[in-house]
Amino acid sequence: MNQVQEHRTDEELLRKYCAKGELVYLVEVYKRYMPLVYGVALKYLKRPEDAQDAVMQLFEELIVKVKGSNIKTFKPWLYTCVRNYCLMELRKRTRNLSVSLDDSFMEFCDDFHLTIAGENEEREKALQDCIEALPEKQRISVNYFFLQELSYKEVEERTGFSLKNVKSFIQNGKRNLKLCLEHKGITSYETE
Repeated sequence: MNQVQEHRTDEELLRKYCAKGELVYLVEVYKRYMPLVYGVALKYLKRPEDAQDAVMQLFEELIVKVKGSNIKTFKPWLYTCVRNYCLMELRKRTRNLSVSLDDSFMEFCDDFHLTIAGENEEREKALQDCIEALPEKQRISVNYFFLQELSYKEVEERTGFSLKNVKSFIQNGKRNLKLCLEHKGITSYETE
């Protein structure tokens, strides 16, 4: 990369990458933030080798993700990608589920997450069964919002449902999950 490229803003380099498809532009931007990516990954994943893997895996994901995203400021967008990647990795490790079911909190908090941190296989299976039993639009909205950690707006964009309907599907889905889990004898919930 020549010195002219090194003085371009992140957003200029990303626009060039998206327009020309030349990886050299994305590499230049990503190099600037590799210490940040590593540090965030280490904070979540704890082990240096896992953090190093995360740095490489995230770059591979960004090759596609950057082209499909409307990035206004790269650094906070990248931070969110790193955090979400790490949370998904931690979820893969634990494979246990829990749900917070406080409706007033849920309605107003776009970045609330359904966390995977439960107690046993019975609880996990009950939650999975209850999610599968939701009406289709509720199930889709709940999966996007909680499991994929998308915002209301992102769920709206992915599904084509109106924002009002997305909020309604999520709130009703959450209430139906609570009823279903209570019916199965699961009554304690954790929040993170």
